[in-house]
Amino acid sequence: MDIFTGDVPYLTTDQMREVDRAMMEDYQIELIQMMENAGRNLAALARSRFFDGDPRDKRVVVLAGTGGNGGGALVCARRLHNWGAQVQVFLTKPDAAFTPIPAHQLDILHRMNVPVFPAAAIDQAQPRNLVVDGIIGYSLKGAPRSEAAALIRWANAQRAPILALDAPSGVDTTTGTVFDPAIQATATMTLALPKEGLRAPGVEAKVGELYLADISVPPELYAEPALGLQVGPLFSESDIVRLR
Repeated sequence: MDIFTGDVPYLTTDQMREVDRAMMEDYQIELIQMMENAGRNLAALARSRFFDGDPRDKRVVVLAGTGGNGGGALVCARRLHNWGAQVQVFLTKPDAAFTPIPAHQLDILHRMNVPVFPAAAIDQAQPRNLVVDGIIGYSLKGAPRSEAAALIRWANAQRAPILALDAPSGVDTTTGTVFDPAIQATATMTLALPKEGLRAPGVEAKVGELYLADISVPPELYAEPALGLQVGPLFSESDIVRLR
């Protein structure tokens, strides 16, 4: 995939929260739709970038938190399972701790009999071809703790490449602060528009290759007074573009 050379604005965390709010409240594009778009694109990037277009029998470990970032990773897990990958999912918290829309995605995986485990069982993970990081997104507040921290440290200790959703878990998406621990991603697929923290000095080593994926944000939304951005049709040729 060629690197995109057009002008792409970067967003702060607060601006991304405004995008999410406007999507749901002003444009009636529901979270479940955005999450499905994110997870579908993440699975598609995994297939093309790490599996040479064929995920059949590839071993994938998906690490998922309880919020929207985890929900997108769970959609990715479902899609890769449907495409023939051998998928295992490890959760930072019990099912009851998941917010409603990610909980819905988790319920689908249970109904499909995709193997799902608590973080404490991570040492039982299969040998793997890819680790998917959906632990913490732009809601990060300080250094990851407890199960989230344990899964990050486990992922970084593996030889398999890591594909992070939106931002490597442990990286602040506005300041670029790298907390301890933080995911060392091979590639990161961020959503809608890239986040300011992903271009902060020194963060490139954590982000790896940076991709941008479409979650169907209307260009008119960016032009609203709260954001005041002029964003063209970034995804006219592909749902995913490479930024670096």
